[in-house]
Amino acid sequence: MNLNLDNKKVLITGASRGIGLAIAESFLQEGAKTCLVSRGSNALFESEKKLQDSCGLESTFACKCDCTDIESLKGLKNKVKDKWSGLDIVVVNVGDGRSVADALPDHKQWQKTWSNNFESALQTARAFLPMLEESKGCLLFVSSIAGMEAFGAPTDYSTAKSAIIALAKNMARKLSSKNVRVNVIAPGNVYFKGGSWDDKIQQDKKRVDEIIKLTVPMNRFATPQEIADSAVFLCSDRASFITGTTLIVDGGQTVGVL
Repeated sequence: MNLNLDNKKVLITGASRGIGLAIAESFLQEGAKTCLVSRGSNALFESEKKLQDSCGLESTFACKCDCTDIESLKGLKNKVKDKWSGLDIVVVNVGDGRSVADALPDHKQWQKTWSNNFESALQTARAFLPMLEESKGCLLFVSSIAGMEAFGAPTDYSTAKSAIIALAKNMARKLSSKNVRVNVIAPGNVYFKGGSWDDKIQQDKKRVDEIIKLTVPMNRFATPQEIADSAVFLCSDRASFITGTTLIVDGGQTVGVL
């Protein structure tokens, strides 16, 4: 199936590893060009080199950016404009599910989680929306099924992910007249090396196996590639009449609760 993504310019936040990196790889396979964004680490530039080696030097570039910081986002926007002049797709994938088990975390913890998971998404959308309006482009948020139902995830994280879904729905309705599509992917449990589930497996593999068996009808984790496949489709011309949608990719975990 031709997704008509040749030479589309795609910015992906949280792209140094895991879901974000898999999304970048999938866009490149479809002929798009990608900008990899993260706060900056060896992994970011290692990923840039890996993708340039496999897809060509002009296929992708990496930029450090703290998406919770407005000035840092302004700098990123200027770099993208200098490199590409325009932008077709933004995938907002910044997030951190680590918090505390308290029913209501204290103010400091709440603000940290809210900033990492919601403000980062909000400010990224605000920074790049004018460019997407110009290109009649697509904005995709990566949320979580924790934002749709109470599964026992941290309260602050779940609330932030729920807010992203509400933000996307409202933006989608108001941007439809400008031909900008806004959608959300809500992944379930995704495993990749170095991710949060990898840490939990190292601590207690038996308990993790039991959790997956009891809660996920397909009895396994998702792979980053499975989330990436959904992301690329929603941002393609094949999804041209889809906006304001939250696509759940969770192996059936929410079937019994929605």
